[in-house]
Amino acid sequence: MSTTMSGARILMECLAREGVDVIFGYPGGVTLPLYDVMYDHHIRHVLVRHEENAAFAASGYARATGKVGVCCATSGPGATNLTTGLVDCMMDSIPVVALTGQVSSKLIGSDAFQEADTFGITRSATKHNYLVRDIKELASVIHEAFHIAATGRPGPVLVDITKDVLMGQAHYAPVSEIHLPGYKVVTDGHAGQIRRAAQMMWEASRPYVYAGGGIIAAGAHDELRDVVETLDAPAVTTLMGLGALPADHPNWISMPGMHGSYASNMGMYECDLLIALGVRFDDRVTGRLASFAPHAKVIHVDIDPAEIGKNRTADLPIVGDAKKVLSKLARALRELEPSMAAAHAEDRKAWWGQVRGWMAEHPLEPVFSTDEIKPQHLMHEIDRLSGGKAIVSTDVGQHQMWAAQFIRFNAPRLWLSSGGLGSMGFGLPAAIGAQMAHPDKTVFCIVGDGGFQMALPEVATLANQGLPVKVVIMNNGYLGMVRQWQDLFYQNRLSAVQIEAFPNIEMLAAAYGIKGRIVEKPSELNAALQEALDYPGPFLLDVRVSQFENVYPMVPAGAAINEMVLAPPKPVPVPAQ
Repeated sequence: MSTTMSGARILMECLAREGVDVIFGYPGGVTLPLYDVMYDHHIRHVLVRHEENAAFAASGYARATGKVGVCCATSGPGATNLTTGLVDCMMDSIPVVALTGQVSSKLIGSDAFQEADTFGITRSATKHNYLVRDIKELASVIHEAFHIAATGRPGPVLVDITKDVLMGQAHYAPVSEIHLPGYKVVTDGHAGQIRRAAQMMWEASRPYVYAGGGIIAAGAHDELRDVVETLDAPAVTTLMGLGALPADHPNWISMPGMHGSYASNMGMYECDLLIALGVRFDDRVTGRLASFAPHAKVIHVDIDPAEIGKNRTADLPIVGDAKKVLSKLARALRELEPSMAAAHAEDRKAWWGQVRGWMAEHPLEPVFSTDEIKPQHLMHEIDRLSGGKAIVSTDVGQHQMWAAQFIRFNAPRLWLSSGGLGSMGFGLPAAIGAQMAHPDKTVFCIVGDGGFQMALPEVATLANQGLPVKVVIMNNGYLGMVRQWQDLFYQNRLSAVQIEAFPNIEMLAAAYGIKGRIVEKPSELNAALQEALDYPGPFLLDVRVSQFENVYPMVPAGAAINEMVLAPPKPVPVPAQ
């Protein structure tokens, strides 16, 4: 049965059929027909204050739920403002559908008011994109967009719709099938390769599991745990993979990479088998690639065949969905255990002793002071209050690395951070998206004083929606990570990194009708965080931390992963005159 509808109503009907419950957006001229339909539609619309933040909020929603996030913008500047958020989703494999309005078909190419080549501009920023100029194609395109965004390696899909399509009338019939002959996703993994992987894992003396965001995207956390426990191997999770293995699991070491722990990185360097699961061998993890895991054979499991061998050659590649592959791998490990496990059992026991020795030698421990609030102290207290169960969104910079080092995540989809793109301004809108998805969960938004001001308009969104996000500003008066690099590698020539004007948070919060507090002393920190947590609405907390603290460990650019700087250089004593 078909019904005559406007293009805008067909679009909303398709979104409803895809289970969409919220859209993050900003209206404009060519999307007015769509917003007119939204007026009395059950799908909720959240008005952000900048289109970039609509994409970040949709990303936060998707990261916290695993569902496809949806954002919407008008033509021209509205669409181009989405681009940074779309690239962020592309880099981190986050399923988002972006809906943009376009000038009428007859005006395309005429430099019409608010016309931009959104299709061309976003081609490299999306997994796939569409320009809809025929209302008859609209329904099938919308459902294709959701399918492409959510399947295989997830990613953003943009649908650009001309105003005449939104305003036009057509018969609508629900789409029952999607035909994409050029889009084939391999999910099962090769059975022979999976069995060979299990053999290699039992044959290894120093196996090491390196798991990333692909585990979370696939919902494969239980299967990962099964593999890790069956093999009893040390395991690390990347910045994107935090929570894929519970932080309180005895086999979890920590995060590897540029600011990873000593034990994590030394394990990567010394292992003889690297079991890479849903990772892309990112440069922030590998350091100097030629020196990465030099003694190891590599098993690489990934849904995206383009990632296999892209940065590091895999001795055993397996293309497939991590959940399916790891389920079969765990089964193969158990089948082979009686005949193979004993051969290298003593070697693996000694390997565990070595890893635990590294953990004891250079543990990741918070730093405390009675004179000033140390950033590590702040993260330690947030960790204590969250208990491994709160959603934590971060911006990008030093606070992001300290949060990753010191806050525990005992389940997936609790940690939201811009990994691949490293986009400042991400933290606050992502927290808004996560809180919309999980209204009953505690959401901490940890931001620096730089990134907070990039997303400052979204305080209005917090206030309008009454979202109880706890915004914790780690305020050191600098663009901290840039200052750290200038300190360490540019003779401390601090150029354009000091933030010389910052709003009074208590007055700013009051201006929006919400609560805010400034914290300057370590003795005030616990009570201030508890006050924010107990308050039923949005809360802004400006925590003044040590200005010149640097994040350690650190692998300098161009160094090998085992060439870590573990602490600040000690001052050279001046000889007595």
